[in-house]
Amino acid sequence: MTKTLFLTGASSGIGAATARAAAKAGWNIGLFARSEEKLNALADEIGDQALVLVGDATDYDTQKQALDKLADHFGGVDAAFANAGRGTSPAGTEKGDPQDWKAMVDLNIMGALYTAHAAMPHLRKTTGQYVVTGSAAGRRHIQGSIYSATKWFIHGFAGNLADEMAEWGGRCMVVSPGMVDTAFFDEAKPDKLQPEDVANAVMHALDAPARAAVREIHLMPTG
Repeated sequence: MTKTLFLTGASSGIGAATARAAAKAGWNIGLFARSEEKLNALADEIGDQALVLVGDATDYDTQKQALDKLADHFGGVDAAFANAGRGTSPAGTEKGDPQDWKAMVDLNIMGALYTAHAAMPHLRKTTGQYVVTGSAAGRRHIQGSIYSATKWFIHGFAGNLADEMAEWGGRCMVVSPGMVDTAFFDEAKPDKLQPEDVANAVMHALDAPARAAVREIHLMPTG
């Protein structure tokens, strides 16, 4: 049977690349993000395997409703990828903006928690998987970086959730890339990782045999 993936932050970057890779691998995809125009364009490209689900990942009820709609449309949800995230500006603690920190924490941390909580009832039914975007920044200390701290949380949460889901055969994986050439940066980074590189890592975990729980994939650019 065709499997179904719920994907936040689907409108661009790693999310859009993962949607394309999943569709190519035969998955159905629930495309969740705020930009309806971008989602519609991506869905037109993918075809009937895609369902547009417009919403803000910081809103729990919206995520839950989107997951329920996706399950009704395709008959279930086999995986959820909490990919939505953002940085903050200006950088650092002393010169940072506490209000902007809150918006980032709401998305990077609470958004990922909301995806996990709303997806669990669906994933239990399919013995499914939860994937979340971490970062190389969540594996080392970076001077004054609040963004890095949110990714440290994600790495810790993913490990804890993996043990929780293992009780019923579910799997959890955190993908932690180094610098990726996305709109996250003001200037293009063509010599760094491409979104497709991260998408391929996600698909490796999703398509692994049931006996293999891929807990983390950490990838770095060679340049």
